[in-house]
Amino acid sequence: MKSVLRWWCVVPLLAGTLVAQTAAKPKAKRAAKPAQPAVTLQDLQSLKDALAAQQQQIEQLKQEVQQKDQAWQQAQQQLQQAQSTASDAQAKAASAESLASSQKDTVIKLDSDMADVKTTLTNTAVGTQDEQKRMSALEGLVGRFRFNGDVRVRGESFFQDIPAFQNRNRGRIRVRFGFDGKLSEDFVGGIALATGSLGDPTTTNETFTNFFDRKTIGLDRGYITYNPVAHKWLSLTGGKFAYTWQRTPVTFDSDLNPEGFNQKLSWDLKTPFVKNFTIQGIELLYNEVSAGQDSYALGGQVSAKLQFGPWTATPSFLSMKWNRPDAILAASAFAVQATTTGAGGTTPAGPFPTPGEGPGCAVANGSSRFAPCIFAPNGMTNAVTIDATGKAHFRSEFNYLDFILNNQIKTGIERLPLNVLLEFEDNLGAADHPLSSTGVELTGLGKQNHAYLADISLGQQKNKGDIQFGYAWGRQEQESVIASFNESDQRAPTNILQHRIYALYKVRSNTVASFTLWHGRTLNSALLDAVRGPGVAAGVDSSTFVCAPFFFFGLSLFPPKKLFTRSFRSRPTTFSSKFVLGRSTVPLTSKSTAE
Repeated sequence: MKSVLRWWCVVPLLAGTLVAQTAAKPKAKRAAKPAQPAVTLQDLQSLKDALAAQQQQIEQLKQEVQQKDQAWQQAQQQLQQAQSTASDAQAKAASAESLASSQKDTVIKLDSDMADVKTTLTNTAVGTQDEQKRMSALEGLVGRFRFNGDVRVRGESFFQDIPAFQNRNRGRIRVRFGFDGKLSEDFVGGIALATGSLGDPTTTNETFTNFFDRKTIGLDRGYITYNPVAHKWLSLTGGKFAYTWQRTPVTFDSDLNPEGFNQKLSWDLKTPFVKNFTIQGIELLYNEVSAGQDSYALGGQVSAKLQFGPWTATPSFLSMKWNRPDAILAASAFAVQATTTGAGGTTPAGPFPTPGEGPGCAVANGSSRFAPCIFAPNGMTNAVTIDATGKAHFRSEFNYLDFILNNQIKTGIERLPLNVLLEFEDNLGAADHPLSSTGVELTGLGKQNHAYLADISLGQQKNKGDIQFGYAWGRQEQESVIASFNESDQRAPTNILQHRIYALYKVRSNTVASFTLWHGRTLNSALLDAVRGPGVAAGVDSSTFVCAPFFFFGLSLFPPKKLFTRSFRSRPTTFSSKFVLGRSTVPLTSKSTAE
């Protein structure tokens, strides 16, 4: 609009100018002037051209004004845009400043948080190191021990082919738990607990009886072994320990853990045939007397491991002398866990009940029924004499010579090796002649001093699915060993002929199903203290005794395959079960409920 107004002002001005230039001068009224030349066409044309030129200039000016107006409008728009941009920039700057301030606060907070986190991490790291040290110490401590244990439940049945014999059936339980520990680089120790009567070291079984009462648990093992790292061939053991020498139940029951000391020197060899050679010294302490002479056994064994292709043989030879064994015939009421007490002789008294759990006093050749009495958990079948004062004495001395040859032959089938065990034992201290049931010396019979065992089986019990079956034959004469400590599962400790048939199947790595049948008879029922069936006279007992027990064996293991590893990771605590069918533990002689 301003441009239009300008043009309306400019055009009249120009028009006025043109009119002024073309208008005629006023005539002089008083003086006559000379005549002017006449306007020519040329003059008109010049005037016209001048007007055209002025018109053109006007148009140019008009265009310039328009261009300037457009430029001004563009400048106005640019100014407005610049103002708008400036406003936006200012707003953004304010926002950026606010954001920067916020970010600055955030950074400050993050710095503070990071400082807190760093402090926390430092404290945590220190705590973690302390915890790791404690865990390492605990791991190192636990890693030095190996735990072991088992729970066995079984049933047994007994039969004999005489009318007066009452068949017997019973259930039994055995519980054992222990651990072995590496006390230092050179010392190893162990502790084990087991059920069983305190008066019977040859079994850890307890019978299901006595109105659901609790069962006895006692110290079954406790020992220390010195085995220096610098001399691996040397082992010195003291305490109540598992057997360190090669033996069979002919001389010592498998459940018995002897007490005393053992020195073992064993060398592993790299010769073509001899793989190991071992010498042992054995000192067993079985009765200490505070005001008298102690009873003990001294012995030694030499053994080797031989290998000839598929045949591996382990021969051993043991000599053991028992000193003052008569102490076994005068045991205390506690030692036999007597269930009654009283007095014999010319003024007998009793029996009176006592809290012992059995087996109690064994009776042989009219010996005392009350303590002090004979210690023989499975019955006394050695010849026992009674002197004028009423004291009991072994007729024989006991000096064992025991030769064992244990063989394993590879058959070409990995799971079915052939196992053959042969044993011959001789008691050098046996009396020259035995006594009859009436106490008369039988000069027609020689020493009853030998024991024989032959056990042959096929298979093994190492891996899941393994099977093993076999047969064992044993002949044990009356004075071959002390009857108080040998096999408790057979018909009688000595003076027996015994057969055993067995089979085993490994269901799992720690579960075995097995069956064992014992079948035997008294070797010579005419001898003093021989086991005879009820109502059978001496010298005529030809009856056989059969035991076909079934039992369930539950095994709880804490197994490292390798002893005393220092890693805790491979030591899960697991509970597993073992199922076994068969094995008699009680001969025909009377025994306590705890055997």
